[in-house]
Amino acid sequence: MTTPDVQSENRNTPAGTPAPWAEVRPTALLVLADGTIIEGHGIGATGEGPGELCFNTSMTGYQEILTDPSYSGQIVTFTFPHIGNVGVNGEDIETVNMARHAATGVVLGTDISNPSNWRSVEHFDAWLKSRGIVGIAGVDTRALTALIRDHGMPNAIVAHHPEGFFDRKALVETAKALPNMAGLDLVPNVTGTQSYDWKETTWTLGEGYGEQTAPQFHVVALDFGVKRNILRLLAGRGCKVTVLPPTSKPEDVLALKPDGVFLANGPGDPAATGQYAVPTIKAVLDAKIPTFGICLGHQMLALAIGAKTMKMAQGHHGANHPVKEHATGKVEIVSMNHGFAVDPKTLPGNAEETHISLFDGSNCGIRLTDRPAFSVQQHPEASPGPQDSHYLFDRFIEMMKKNKPA
Repeated sequence: MTTPDVQSENRNTPAGTPAPWAEVRPTALLVLADGTIIEGHGIGATGEGPGELCFNTSMTGYQEILTDPSYSGQIVTFTFPHIGNVGVNGEDIETVNMARHAATGVVLGTDISNPSNWRSVEHFDAWLKSRGIVGIAGVDTRALTALIRDHGMPNAIVAHHPEGFFDRKALVETAKALPNMAGLDLVPNVTGTQSYDWKETTWTLGEGYGEQTAPQFHVVALDFGVKRNILRLLAGRGCKVTVLPPTSKPEDVLALKPDGVFLANGPGDPAATGQYAVPTIKAVLDAKIPTFGICLGHQMLALAIGAKTMKMAQGHHGANHPVKEHATGKVEIVSMNHGFAVDPKTLPGNAEETHISLFDGSNCGIRLTDRPAFSVQQHPEASPGPQDSHYLFDRFIEMMKKNKPA
């Protein structure tokens, strides 16, 4: 491959003279806040995608991961080499609002694999373009993952220009100026301001998604960035789900007289979101309504009882994380996506730790001893991921049965 400049020089070169070597211009850059610039070739949308750079170790589910609202404000590096091999479809979307964005960028080790799956309706590259996700391929993702493990998740920018024209100095300065994730409330970026009801149940082969028509329980879900499959698993277990905005007041929840309250997952710093969400959660706990939280919802429950959260160096992102439940000694493989964790040393006397990560010992679950409430850090809805933790939804149902008037 030659550039136009090289071709013009060749017009005056004697016949038989070898053409000068021409370097292929990179069409994408990954620019870290410390000034590191990694070259590659662009995929997906053109432009710039700023965010906190993390890595995900999942072997499947790239579509669900990139549409998980919990990834808002983040660039996802996939450690698995074959991304794109199952294509994309209209069913494996996790954000409720199609117009809302989750991940801002994507980093791949190799070029996008061509799809080979009967459910595929679109090439992954075309899908990235349609969703405005900027990507870079041809990166040594093993080295990048090691960098994140050693030094934490840096702020970065993925830049894609088809002709490879970049203002590198300006990109470095922009990356340096990006705000730290600590202190950021990103929930408004992924949630709406209106309430809605959810009836869709889980997907089955040959039938697609079902619908809940005879609910036994009414669950109010506080939406901090809820994933579709969480709502489906609740609906599939006999729940009518009313989803409320994250800024809902205590009276908004209590007026619905729910059998249970669900605290959803979501992005950003829980302490920032807690400024307006904790009072409502406290009111729910005071009313002794059965409460179940996942991910950010787990952290919000901890904040509501007076515990603290802390920023993690590299976070947990993947579908192969081992978590141990203290009560049974059972080890389950779970899906995770979080950059903050509950500090177990700050848990009050009425809370006990129920689960821990076997990777680093960080807290992965709590339950209250004086009220019907529990939460977990992992994603038991398994989208993507193993279904080892589906029993937690059954536990929530049993809790509502026990507290529901005859």
